[in-house]
Amino acid sequence: MLKLGVIGTNWISDQFVQAAIESGQYQLTAVYSRKEATARKFGEKYGEAVTYWTDLEQFLTAADLTVVYIASPNSLHYPQAKAAILKGHHVIVEKPAFSNPTEMADIITCANEKRVFYFEAARNLHEKAFDTIADFLPVKDHILGANFTYMKYSSRYDAVLNGEEPNIFSPHFSGGSLQDLGIYPLYAALGWFGMPNEVHYFARRIDTGVDGLGTIILRYDLFDVTIQQGKIADSFLPSEIYLEDGTLILSGINAFEFAEYYDRGSGSRKELPIVIQDNPMVEEAEAFAKIIRHPSDRELGVQYEEWVELSRNVNEVIYRLRKQAGVVFDADLDQSTENEEKHESI
Repeated sequence: MLKLGVIGTNWISDQFVQAAIESGQYQLTAVYSRKEATARKFGEKYGEAVTYWTDLEQFLTAADLTVVYIASPNSLHYPQAKAAILKGHHVIVEKPAFSNPTEMADIITCANEKRVFYFEAARNLHEKAFDTIADFLPVKDHILGANFTYMKYSSRYDAVLNGEEPNIFSPHFSGGSLQDLGIYPLYAALGWFGMPNEVHYFARRIDTGVDGLGTIILRYDLFDVTIQQGKIADSFLPSEIYLEDGTLILSGINAFEFAEYYDRGSGSRKELPIVIQDNPMVEEAEAFAKIIRHPSDRELGVQYEEWVELSRNVNEVIYRLRKQAGVVFDADLDQSTENEEKHESI
């Protein structure tokens, strides 16, 4: 069993722990929270063997851990992941993993140096349906374009309208729609089509300074991908990929429940074999465990490096899009100051 520690006690942490246990590969052994009562409320349903910690250093040093799952506010992912890696633990970082490419590069370097694995928990990438769709797609010469949509109103936007600044909409905590929902269609586009030649973002910024929604255009050699994403409105549109001889229709881009191909020539429709999991995070939990358990397997090693490179590329694209929208995080300023100090010391 992989000994699992958790940082962050929200609903997504609960869903991942349930998925991890269902996979049969993990045992929850420790929970970290700033308040012990919060940690206990989260972990008590998973058995008496779980330990609770309010000091991060003690959690990483004294708790019985193999891998740490991190689902704290976005801006805390980097320092917490680095601290865990330096203690020799594998890390699973909830999306978006890090605020900018500087943080991403440092984590990848540290993980390689400490010979541990870093995973970004981009759920849709690890669904078997993702590969089913990838296998169905023709070579890029026969793709005409795509339109991906993921727009869902967040109840926490009500707080913004009341003059508040919840973490998910705060530049201090690396928030915004692009970081939260936009990452799913970006993972799909880059996972299926590769790194684009150009990226463009037409964003609507909200009062807190981050993006509430926006339209993204990814330009490839022969086609474009248009992405509509946001957290201050709802969309009920499917996602589509346009091919020379028909259209692939997807029920969603954050999770794949249904995929159907419309053949223009015959007018027929063919449903792709998509299997829906009760807990959509089970497949990623299984995928991560397989890599951790077989560190010397060459084929799995290649797959892991592909995941890391894709994570790096998605992070780079998000950063470019954010810059175009004029969205600046505290984490960007922190890195800029740190780089300046390093330069002055040389």
